[in-house]
Amino acid sequence: MSLVVVGSVAYDGVETPYGRRERMLGGACTYVALAASYFTQVGVVGVVGDDFDPADRRLLEEHGIDLGGLEHAPGKTFYWSGVYSEDMNDRVTLRTELNVFADFRPELPAHYRSQPYLFLANIQPALQRRVQSQMSAPRLVGGDTMNYWIENRREELIETLAGWDVLLINDSEARLLSGERNLRRAAERIRAMGPKILVIKRGEYGALLFADDGAFAAPAYLLDSVRDPTGAGDCFAGGFFGYLAEQGVDPGAGPIEPRLLRRAVIYGSVMGSFCCEQFGVDRFRTLTRAEIDARFQEFKALTEF
Repeated sequence: MSLVVVGSVAYDGVETPYGRRERMLGGACTYVALAASYFTQVGVVGVVGDDFDPADRRLLEEHGIDLGGLEHAPGKTFYWSGVYSEDMNDRVTLRTELNVFADFRPELPAHYRSQPYLFLANIQPALQRRVQSQMSAPRLVGGDTMNYWIENRREELIETLAGWDVLLINDSEARLLSGERNLRRAAERIRAMGPKILVIKRGEYGALLFADDGAFAAPAYLLDSVRDPTGAGDCFAGGFFGYLAEQGVDPGAGPIEPRLLRRAVIYGSVMGSFCCEQFGVDRFRTLTRAEIDARFQEFKALTEF
């Protein structure tokens, strides 16, 4: 194992123009870990309830994911349901039931604490910081956040971000966090908070990377149809961080090569695009690394000039 992923493991109920699925495996930790597992060995830290299906556990294990940090607690697994708009750019949350996730206090197994890479998916900033403090000396630490924490736990979030190398957020979150409408100025302010590598995800419009060597813009992959965008941003994070872990990057030994960061953005976009092709995690039941690398080459052809 090299990458530890911390966050929610959940069941989702999702409705899109292509149909509805009830109680499908989801959660930020799940999506990040599945996407990253195609690049590196992954261990997860999360909590599930008595209702967690053994078949879902097997899916994670079949991807080589270490489940030593997946706690089982009495009660029900975190549940979320929502409905997407016709163009799937917006969604309305119908239900959020934290269940066992409400009392989640992540504790890392001993063999996780010495791993070189840590990704902190969307949970309370104080918990993210608590997890990071349990790691001995990670090479690269990153994560994401959301509007709720920016608005309601701002000081706590700023303190947490000060210890990160990488932050991945969407454009509305970047504007809210920075107080800037212009994304270049927003990036400057956010990078001054701590994370020197910033990725701003823009959904169907692609992603922006800001680092010491400047900015990089990548388009989104042109899909024939988007069946379910749930988890696409988390899969982007898994592809991005998983690729960097695969390459063994170590900021402590010198700056990360710009080429590697840019390739990580493309692999992130590739993983997000595969996620959208089917409901929930279904695409990962058959996805291969060969398909991933082939789509990476399609991206290259799409953007070369």
